[in-house]
Amino acid sequence: MRKCSLLLFSLFLGSIAALCQKAPSYEVYVLKYASLATKTTIADWVKDGPKDSTDIYFTFWLIKDNNGKNILVDAGCSCSIPSAKEFGLTKCVRPDSLLLQLGIKSTAITDIIVTHPHWDHIDGINLFPNAQIWIQKDDYNYYVGGAWQKDGNHGGFVKDEIVYLVNKNIEGKVTLVNGDDQEIIPGIKVYTGSRHTYNSQYVGVQSGSDKIIIASDNIWLYYSLEHMLPAPSYGTFDAEGYVAAMKRMKTLASKTAFILPGHDPRAFTQFPKVTENIVRVK
Repeated sequence: MRKCSLLLFSLFLGSIAALCQKAPSYEVYVLKYASLATKTTIADWVKDGPKDSTDIYFTFWLIKDNNGKNILVDAGCSCSIPSAKEFGLTKCVRPDSLLLQLGIKSTAITDIIVTHPHWDHIDGINLFPNAQIWIQKDDYNYYVGGAWQKDGNHGGFVKDEIVYLVNKNIEGKVTLVNGDDQEIIPGIKVYTGSRHTYNSQYVGVQSGSDKIIIASDNIWLYYSLEHMLPAPSYGTFDAEGYVAAMKRMKTLASKTAFILPGHDPRAFTQFPKVTENIVRVK
């Protein structure tokens, strides 16, 4: 009888603890860590797009909850790597330094959702040593294997970053996500289909009553979304899949403004400014 009473009491305490744990309530921030030194044309980023010039921003995203989680979508880059210099990045702020403007230390980042493993989205993961890294299984396997075979495509991949990610996987700090429409953290889902890289993913965040879609490079610019035009051939493995993914994003997001492309400066004029390089999506 005494054992039974103790068991019932422990179950009661567990139920109380579960009730006291708040359901996650997420805030989403866009952080600009660099820009291109010179303007480019929209056509450089959108197939059949116009020759109008545009600024190009390099961004990553913070999902902050009320239970102590600080989740990054992508991690930017350190800006000191050769790829950043060759590509012409300017006004660079290291991602961990940028987060300090929100009072968040690098060690407080709990998770990094990698949308795809290009250098400007993945190089910064080594700045956040405590983070669990989430990446699509097929994208990871291609990144560390198939991309380097005779017919593979490793454009935008950096060998040192691959070695780092493999070592993090050996340490148990990488979770391989298996496919589309997966809830990886309560209130946060990942989706596939765009194939910006072999099997890139984008992120859906339930923020209060709103659904925010962090497209990252599954949409480079809003122009693609507004005209249903894919990236040029060097921006996707599957142009039809790229367009189909954008159409799907429109059904997932609460409103089109809550779909966040990877390199468009517009977010910094349509959302409330926190600092010069950070806006909050609301």
